[in-house]
Amino acid sequence: MRRILCLYLTVLILFSSCNEKKEELIVGDWWAKMDVSSSEILPFNFKLSKAADIGYIMEMYNSDEVIIVDEIEINNDSIRIKMPIFEGYITGTFTENEIKGDFVKESLDRIVPFYAVYGKRDRFETKAPSKTNISGVWETYFDVDTEDEYPAKGIFVQNGDIVKGTFRTKTGDYRYLDGVVDADTLKLSTFDGTHVFMFKAQVTDSTFQGYFYSGNHSIEKFTAKRNDAFELPDANTLTYLNEGYDHFDFSFPDITGNTMSLSDARFKDKVVLVQIMGTWCPNCLDETKFYVDFLKKNPDLDIEFVALAFEYAKTQEKALEGIARLKKRVGVEYPVLLAQYGTSNKQKANEKLPMLNHVLSYPTTIYIDKKGEVQKIHTGFNGPATGKKYEEFVKEFNETIDQLSKEETEAK
Repeated sequence: MRRILCLYLTVLILFSSCNEKKEELIVGDWWAKMDVSSSEILPFNFKLSKAADIGYIMEMYNSDEVIIVDEIEINNDSIRIKMPIFEGYITGTFTENEIKGDFVKESLDRIVPFYAVYGKRDRFETKAPSKTNISGVWETYFDVDTEDEYPAKGIFVQNGDIVKGTFRTKTGDYRYLDGVVDADTLKLSTFDGTHVFMFKAQVTDSTFQGYFYSGNHSIEKFTAKRNDAFELPDANTLTYLNEGYDHFDFSFPDITGNTMSLSDARFKDKVVLVQIMGTWCPNCLDETKFYVDFLKKNPDLDIEFVALAFEYAKTQEKALEGIARLKKRVGVEYPVLLAQYGTSNKQKANEKLPMLNHVLSYPTTIYIDKKGEVQKIHTGFNGPATGKKYEEFVKEFNETIDQLSKEETEAK
């Protein structure tokens, strides 16, 4: 009798386990928010789908940008969403139509509360039609009334209440910004897998007055005024060789531990582009994708690219993992060397590259001719979100490479 009872209980447990419904997320449109302050949220939209071979796939939207996230781990009611390329991840719990958790960047000890709900809805809620149209160019200043004040160029297009555009700075752009003008309030946001950027301002036909939230760790006051003639300093004039230096050089290890220098045979008598960057940097990612695409389209061009990565990952192991991840997911075939880890501080970076007047921006690219002489240093990168400025960069880049490639190596 006891055996029969045990057998019955075993069968019952197995039957219950087999019929236990596994929690799943509803595929389709979702709306998400991140708490950037006690009173302000950063919203964005994404879509979930499911593939038999890899599971859930997430498409995140920022204006014309679509970011594919395909590393989503499910364990009972727990979820972990790892961002592509970058180290950040969303972790939390879920039901079929709701996700609660945090966006985490471990190396920087940053945590931003995250919430998402199933259903199609506008990125921003609007309460009244826009009172003005902000399409045009805006002379902008961030961190105003502080010693760290810096200029930017706002470039926006507004259709109805919907606004798209970006802010350009001397060091790059603030990505694809997506938002609205709600009556007289401008709201813009982007989440690109690492940056959590939210802008909110009171607007008139000629001015902005507002705040820029970077995650929940930084708030900057900003102002702007219409100025179609406004332009930032020339990106080719900001970084240069210090007096006393006539060449650029480096000596850093690749991901296998082999030290590489500009004096190596692979760089001799070739045009070389040295990219100062970080795997954590979206503008660097945009630039890297451009370089990878350029090399694919010009396989016979006798040119070398090499990247110097300045990583804020806390350990060398984590920094190398980040570099390997970038190379694999973007298809980077040129060397990416580990120049620094534990901090991305630009002053520390400058200590590694004393021949430069400063490391002002990630990224920065140094153009070196076949004789080993620096011909140009381009600070920052204006990505696709900048529209016309990006097109101008592409044209200038191709012309520069064409000119350097045609130059004959002089006998030394």
